[in-house]
Amino acid sequence: MPSVYLDHAATSFPKAPGVAEAMGRYLTEVGASVNRGMYAAAQAAEETVLSLREELCALFHYPDPACCILTPGATWGLNFVLLGLLRPGDHCLVSAMEHNAIMRPLHALAARGVAFDRIPCDRDGRLCPDAIPRLLRPNTRLVALAHASNVSGTLQPAAEVGAICRARGIPFLLDAAQTAGHLPVDFQALGLSALAAPGHKGLLGPQGTGVLLLTRELAQSLSPVITGGTGSVSHLEVQPDYLPDKFEPGTPNLPGLYGLEAAVRYLLETGVETIAAREDALTGRFLDGLREIAGIRLAGPAGRDGRVGVISLDFPGRDNGEIAFRLEQEYGILTRSGLHCAPSAHRTLGTGTRGTVRFSLGHSTTEAEIDAALQAIRALAEG
Repeated sequence: MPSVYLDHAATSFPKAPGVAEAMGRYLTEVGASVNRGMYAAAQAAEETVLSLREELCALFHYPDPACCILTPGATWGLNFVLLGLLRPGDHCLVSAMEHNAIMRPLHALAARGVAFDRIPCDRDGRLCPDAIPRLLRPNTRLVALAHASNVSGTLQPAAEVGAICRARGIPFLLDAAQTAGHLPVDFQALGLSALAAPGHKGLLGPQGTGVLLLTRELAQSLSPVITGGTGSVSHLEVQPDYLPDKFEPGTPNLPGLYGLEAAVRYLLETGVETIAAREDALTGRFLDGLREIAGIRLAGPAGRDGRVGVISLDFPGRDNGEIAFRLEQEYGILTRSGLHCAPSAHRTLGTGTRGTVRFSLGHSTTEAEIDAALQAIRALAEG
């Protein structure tokens, strides 16, 4: 039985063309690290890493490759900002739809005297920007927001939030885990101070890679969360204060970065707009098909506007975990069930502790796979 992979919100599969080959080429032909040698192989690795920074800046419309920090993933980048900026007595705003990649660091900070409030969201998970001004305090140091929900696909009005933050001089951190590579994301147009994204989801690269884009103003305000060797200014026992070295201690994941460079190059050549249009059409096809199936509840927006291709279903009166198991065992449909590391989002959406069965689309999803998933959902919901 062939598999239908609908778990792209967790990680993309297959990866972009050329990713595996680039990683293998590094391991078999290069092997050297960066900032730690003047020989040809080390220089070649440095050129690839620089190309990656430049390509990521082009992808997100940000002009300064030195402010492109390469991380082990979005969670690391979010932690770099949250832990590096917020101090006891500070206040932070988040939405009621956040992933634990933001909420767990915030709760750890709360134990040290940092306060936070959640911007309320409606039953579809969409926040109202008008609620933000009355939640701001004189000590609000940061607004942090998931661009799109990993549970319901709900897309937040980031540009409106960014305008509010910019007018008040408050840094704005965007978690682009579910939008980077799926939608055009413009750092400057959204009014961002920081953007964190994983390399292994919509960017179509390998796990263990990610990016954090920072304005120079915010970067100067951040204390490094992790310090160590960088291969630069080695005569000093303190962390360099210039970018990107300030936030890139230790030996980087060069095989992963070679793979990510190939993936981002593929995205730039293909066009994120092209991918977004295709995924939007597939999402519409899925949602249209769901309207004809009884015995299910959609968590999140019912239409294709204001969302990405992450679709969560509740099967009332049934065990959602068992449904996901049967989808794989009987139909080869690969999904994810449960709370998706986002309990706040499930409380907002009304799926509480039950969670949902999540179907998430990606660059490789086909119309035939959407139809196969709909057929399986109908059989399990109505059978």
